Amino acid sequence: MRIGEIAALVGVTPRAVRHYHRMGLLPEPARRANGYREYGIRDAVLLARIRRLAELGLGLDEVGDVIADDEGRELVEVLEELDADLERQERVVRERRARLAELLARAREGRLAAEGPVSPELAALLADLGEPGGPADSPMAAKDREILTLLDTVVPEEERARLMELMRGTAGHASAIYARLDALADAAPDDPLVAEAAAVLAAALPDEAGVEVPEDGLAEMFFGDLAPAQSAAVRLALRLVAERAR
Repeated sequence: MRIGEIAALVGVTPRAVRHYHRMGLLPEPARRANGYREYGIRDAVLLARIRRLAELGLGLDEVGDVIADDEGRELVEVLEELDADLERQERVVRERRARLAELLARAREGRLAAEGPVSPELAALLADLGEPGGPADSPMAAKDREILTLLDTVVPEEERARLMELMRGTAGHASAIYARLDALADAAPDDPLVAEAAAVLAAALPDEAGVEVPEDGLAEMFFGDLAPAQSAAVRLALRLVAERAR
């Protein structure tokens, strides 16, 4: 095979093949009398291995380390591992398509949230918040939807399901909660309304929500997007729930 043929077979560009040669990941094959490189099946297998590892998120230096460990292995072992990689990729694609099908069905029915695509758990929560009498026009509700959409993406699946279940427990009180928090947009952190809003929020939250707020980037971003009095009310509410749960 010529370089263009092996590149097309594996699904990379000839430029990528040459780069892998320069990086030492793919050995230079023997050249024919006319000066062209001649690639064989083992070259194709190794090139496919490099591509798969790169697609899994490894840097090229890491790919080189893995390939070095492969030296001396039988061709059938490498092919079996490549087949296993493809099987995992197919499973991921099937899962994504299943989720997409559910989102597509919601979109066709006009039930997909504007913040979507989102998980089924968050879609159900946003639907509850959008019920008649819900906080559709609340500035605080809009911020909450943005934060929930972000969490839906970055939080692990198990934790996400638990979080959404906790939030669904407050959906029936959402209008009252958001109204209290909206009223704090221009208030001072020591305003008496802070304690009142915290009490309303704490009453709606289950005991499981009473946790110490971690001072990490996500928490900083969440509280940093709130007005000072709103941030104070939410922090106080979480402390009240934690005290109640003891």
